[in-house]
Amino acid sequence: MPPNHLETRMDAGDAAVSHAPKSPTRRGISDAALRAAKPTSKPYKLFAGNGLYLEVKPNGAKHWRWKYRLLGKENRVALGSYPKLPLREAREAMEAARKLVEQGKHPAQQKRLDRIKLGLEHSNTFEIIAREWVGLRDWQEVTKARRLNMLERVVFPHIGALPVRQVEPAHVLDILRRADANNGNSVMCEAKRTMSAIFEFAVSTLRAKVDPVYPVRKALPANKTQHKRPLSFEEVGALLNAVEGHGGYYQIQAAFFLMWLTLARPSEVIEAEWCEFDLDQALWRIPAQRMKKRKEHLIPLPAQAVALLRSLHTLTGNRTHLFPHRDDRRKPMVTASFRQMLKALGWAGKFSPHATRTTGSTRLNEMGFSPDWIERQLAHDEPNAVRRTYNHADYLKDRAIMMQRWADLLDEWKKKTADAMKPVLG
Repeated sequence: MPPNHLETRMDAGDAAVSHAPKSPTRRGISDAALRAAKPTSKPYKLFAGNGLYLEVKPNGAKHWRWKYRLLGKENRVALGSYPKLPLREAREAMEAARKLVEQGKHPAQQKRLDRIKLGLEHSNTFEIIAREWVGLRDWQEVTKARRLNMLERVVFPHIGALPVRQVEPAHVLDILRRADANNGNSVMCEAKRTMSAIFEFAVSTLRAKVDPVYPVRKALPANKTQHKRPLSFEEVGALLNAVEGHGGYYQIQAAFFLMWLTLARPSEVIEAEWCEFDLDQALWRIPAQRMKKRKEHLIPLPAQAVALLRSLHTLTGNRTHLFPHRDDRRKPMVTASFRQMLKALGWAGKFSPHATRTTGSTRLNEMGFSPDWIERQLAHDEPNAVRRTYNHADYLKDRAIMMQRWADLLDEWKKKTADAMKPVLG
């Protein structure tokens, strides 16, 4: 039996028993008295004032309830169990519920809505949204794989499991500093651009409110190495000589030279397949699905490129790709192989493979070749809409002459640089 000095007010329609505890004042209830309340054969209530009461069940469970009226109707909301929720906190919970009622909201419905929002928030982690974003890109599969690889190495270990709304600028800054220190400035810049794009996607799909990259976007210096600046002919010669003298994997060297001889993109070279080449006609036909603009691209091959490819064919001609992966020969080599070679040669930070095209475009323009030929060789779209509509010329013969001159120049620059180094080496 509950103690005689407590009293419970019985409301019409509430289950009550004649031996329920009685109290002279509803505000006089204390935590000690609530703890002392014993179960009876039927549930009963201990009122704490302003509609707040503790319901004691026959099994001994004690639950806080708050009775309120909204739009003329009486309602009840569960606030928690006792003693996990003591009297003081129960009153605070009641006060919070009362403020919701004043706004015309049912506390129970608001709690359910908050739980749904919390569940959605935790199902929208940064990694889930990042993978969705990558999947929606109009990129080649190998490009998507490379971007995911960077995220898996640099970003996901730190914020991948966090709900995207909980990622703060401090998290982003920590990732950028780690990337800069461990992977280099270029990887840091790629991580920064990628994270910002993912957060922008999350904001546009109403799963985040802000891009936390923005406040710290200038915290670390931009890439100082100017990887894409055009190289001088002395630098080109020195670089090609260094690669030729590199004692590493021959396929990497061959892929690097093919990139320079054709001015194709690094990924286009790395993923090249033997079926794309007609060495007798000195032509390389890259299918649309492998091109950035999703248009087939025809590249004339200079004599040096044909000789290189015939030599390479004796090594990998029985494979699908010119440059198979070391571990899985059914797949192509990865572009990271270029970076590793350049790092070993001391060229990391001075040059990136993408600067090959910048160098070729700059030097060929300086030599007076037609910009139309150069842009077509680089598979660039004509920026002028009218010219793009009417200019369908491929300039293949003209480009073949231009690229042969380019290949001859590369040989000349290599020889001049090598000759200039002989007295030093001697």
